Amino acid sequence: MNIFRLAGDMTHLLSIIVLLLKINATRSCRGISLKTQELYALVFVCRYLDLFTNFISLYNTVMKIIFIATSGTILYLMRYHKVVKVTYDKEQDTFRHYFLLLPCFLLALVLHNEFTPFEVLWTFSIYLEAVAILPQLVLLQRTQNIDNLTGNYVFLLGTYRGLYILNWIYRYMTEPHYRQYIVWVSGIVQTILYLDFFWYYIKSWKNNEKLALPA
Repeated sequence: MNIFRLAGDMTHLLSIIVLLLKINATRSCRGISLKTQELYALVFVCRYLDLFTNFISLYNTVMKIIFIATSGTILYLMRYHKVVKVTYDKEQDTFRHYFLLLPCFLLALVLHNEFTPFEVLWTFSIYLEAVAILPQLVLLQRTQNIDNLTGNYVFLLGTYRGLYILNWIYRYMTEPHYRQYIVWVSGIVQTILYLDFFWYYIKSWKNNEKLALPA
């Protein structure tokens, strides 16, 4: 494992920690898209179906368990916690996320490395992760009230993907037969979706202003 992969994993983990801290400290999920969280939960479940059948390393197994468990915890808090659930912006979080599922699944059926159930679902998770942030970004544009923890959470999610791109470049330069075109293209698409947010995040930080996205 190279430094970019490790930094990406730790940044991804930190983004989830920040989100859980926000929810637990403020007893609020205001500004957080339940639909994005549902998509991420589906991403992790589909990607890590081999959790108990394909052992790669202790680190890999632990990270899989953490991502699945934390996604479940976030969904539970937003849906069922008696205090947190009433703060959910249901009226604003209206992106029709289920429209993302079928195109991603059909694409996975057509473009994959191997036509097996595990491989198709893994590929589906790659495509779905690329667009899972869309409901969250749309919600932030609509609310115009982005607190620091929510902004930091989204920024860390985007940074994790950027670090993974550096990881792919490093591996391409150091591993002769390393080719993952599906992952590369999906990751680039995902990163592009964050560019507008990054611009306004850095601009607000530089000018010491409250973060706001254009409607």
